[in-house]
Amino acid sequence: MTRIEIPTPHGPARAELHCAPDGEAVLMLGHGAGGGIEAKDLVAATRAGQAAGVHVALVEQPYRVAGRRAPAPAKQLDAAWLAVAEELCDRFDNLPMVFGGRSSGARVACRTAAAGQAVAVLCLAFPEHPPGKPEKSRQAELDAVEVPTLVVQGETDAFGCPKPGPHHEVVVVRGTHALDADLESVYRTVHEWLAKVLRPLT
Repeated sequence: MTRIEIPTPHGPARAELHCAPDGEAVLMLGHGAGGGIEAKDLVAATRAGQAAGVHVALVEQPYRVAGRRAPAPAKQLDAAWLAVAEELCDRFDNLPMVFGGRSSGARVACRTAAAGQAVAVLCLAFPEHPPGKPEKSRQAELDAVEVPTLVVQGETDAFGCPKPGPHHEVVVVRGTHALDADLESVYRTVHEWLAKVLRPLT
């Protein structure tokens, strides 16, 4: 494992790199608004990525690197993410990039997938709407993604569950928004999906 700092328009971000032997793609994973890259579902997805022959980069947004708790505005998160993606693309010799993350990080991955030329998107605990406010849906962010997308959602997630679409599948596992009740299912689902979507590209 290697940690690197990467300059962005909004201060330095940090990436924790977990490389796979002969990795054939790169999976970038972003954290949620209130937590860090140590989240258990992110750890499970990292293990799954490495087992599938994928380099994994756990990305800390600049506001967390700076020690701030409050998340930055969406435009800043997206700009920082794309700066990190560009650096990692150079570092890994233009390998195919999969964008992903949990909760807020999943939204960032969706919003930036086209601009960052991601070949696929992984969403862990996508926050379909604020708790108790289903009328404030974020489904449009997910529907706008035009590459293969996997959503792994807890069956009792207070942030709701997105609907499947033409480019995205939704897999529901036991648990809440923390997505930590059935980590083996998270691991298995992510591993199988990565192997499937990356097979035509490698």
